[in-house]
Amino acid sequence: MTRTASSWSTVDLCALHGRDYTEVRCDFGHALRREQLTGLEDRTALLINMHETSSGVLYDMDMVAGFCRENGIFLIVDAISAFLADELDMAALGAGAVLTGSQKALAVQPGVSLIALSPEAVRRAEENPEVCLYLSLKQALKNAERGQTPFTPAVTTLLQLHTRLSDITARGAEAERARIAAVAAAFRAGIADLPLTMISEAPSNAVTSLHPLYVPASAIVRILKDEYGIWACPNGGALMDEVFRIGHIGHIRPEDLHSLLDALHDMNNRGLLGP
Repeated sequence: MTRTASSWSTVDLCALHGRDYTEVRCDFGHALRREQLTGLEDRTALLINMHETSSGVLYDMDMVAGFCRENGIFLIVDAISAFLADELDMAALGAGAVLTGSQKALAVQPGVSLIALSPEAVRRAEENPEVCLYLSLKQALKNAERGQTPFTPAVTTLLQLHTRLSDITARGAEAERARIAAVAAAFRAGIADLPLTMISEAPSNAVTSLHPLYVPASAIVRILKDEYGIWACPNGGALMDEVFRIGHIGHIRPEDLHSLLDALHDMNNRGLLGP
C-alpha cells in the first residue's frame, strides 16, 4: 500500500495490520508530483489524503487517478476535509473507496464516518479476512441490507446528517461547493494587504494556511481568541509558531467573515502583526 501526505495515523494502521506499505511524503505546502509515484507501479492500492489540512494543499486527483488506472492500482481517497469543499467525482476518478466524516464540510457533530464503496470495493471487503469486529465492513454491509447498523450508532448525529444532506440535496452539491469557494476567495482577497503569506501552492477551498512574516503564529491565534472572541486553527509541534489556519467550511456567515477580516486588520493597525 502506498500512502501520501502527513497523517501518521495511516502509517500506524498499515503497520498495526501487518500491511506492506511505501510512504510518499511531500514537502510542506507543496503538491504531489507525478514523478514521486515513479517506482510504485507494482503496488496494489494507493491511499491518499485528497487535502492535507496542515498546509492546506489540495492534491491533483486527476493525476493520481490516471496513475492508478494505468497500473491497475486500487484507489482509496481520504476526502474527510475535501468533501463538498472541492470537486470530487468518485466515478470519474475510478476510486474504489471514498471516506469522509460528519464534522467537516457536512458541519454537524463529530462521531460518524462515511465510506462510499465501489462494487469492486464491496467484493474485496467480502472476500478479505478481517481483524476487527467493531469496524467490520462485512457487518456494516450486511446490516445495511435491512437499513441498520451492526451496533448502536451516534443517533443524534445521524439525524443531523439527514437534515443537512436533505438541505444540500435540495440546493445542489455544486451550490454548497460554490458557497465554500466564495468564502475562501473573499477571505484570501481580504488579507492581500496583510503581512501573511499563504503556505499552499495548490490551496483547497476548505482552509487557508498562513505564515506570519513577523510574529509567531501562536500569538495571532491567542490574540484573536482572547481579544476578539474568534477561534483560528493553530498548528502543533514545530509548526506552532510558523503556521495558523482559517477554515472556510461550516456555517460561516458574511458577517462572520467581515468580523475576522476586521480583527486581523485592527491587529495590523495596532502593530500586532509586525512593523
